[in-house]
Amino acid sequence: IRLVIIECRVPEYGWTTQKVFHLLNFLVNGVRSVVFIFHRDVHQMKPEIVYHVLLDLTSLAFLTTYALLVLFWAEIYYQARGVSTDGLRPSFYTINALVYAVQIALWFFLWWKPLQAVLVLSKMFFAGVSLFASLVFLLYGGRLFLMLRQFPVESRGRDRKLQEVGYVTIICFTCFLIRCIMVCFDAFDKAANLDLLNHPILDFIYYLLVEILPSSLVLFILRKLPPKHGITQYHPIQ
Repeated sequence: IRLVIIECRVPEYGWTTQKVFHLLNFLVNGVRSVVFIFHRDVHQMKPEIVYHVLLDLTSLAFLTTYALLVLFWAEIYYQARGVSTDGLRPSFYTINALVYAVQIALWFFLWWKPLQAVLVLSKMFFAGVSLFASLVFLLYGGRLFLMLRQFPVESRGRDRKLQEVGYVTIICFTCFLIRCIMVCFDAFDKAANLDLLNHPILDFIYYLLVEILPSSLVLFILRKLPPKHGITQYHPIQ
């Protein structure tokens, strides 16, 4: 709904980061909902690698979605410092491409030889990616927050932006850190297996903390939309 509203009000801006962010949120959570609804059927799909791909690919897409916020913050931070941002987007695309390439290679290897060691390696790789994402959020969110604090108190929108950056940084850092810790437990402890069929209560708490609640809070915090008439006071995420 937000994506449609933004597109109707300011179609001349094209596909901004804000529009892509809302679209990816819709796709990721939509696919995740379908997987949860038909989880028993998904779990029984053959070959078994399809089950892992559906769960892990959605998690990677969720990470990419929120990494867009880091990219936006990094561009703002370096532009304010007078540093060139030409390399940020290529770096963002390269890092994401490498992560997906490694994960796809692990899926193919797991399909070819479904060994427990390969499954553990795949989970630890995703845990490492989640830890990296949490640290990057802390780095650029913290940098931008400290930079905004240096603005004069009377600066227009200063307090609102401070709250936005501060809250989103804490939420995303926490959710990706929790995901990293839980995936590590899942890799080595069968009692912490993140499988809806075996541990529905544990999985409900896990996905509530790492996806549902963070998504809801971030979308609420970043709820500002362009005005109905004119674009004078609207500054899109480019």
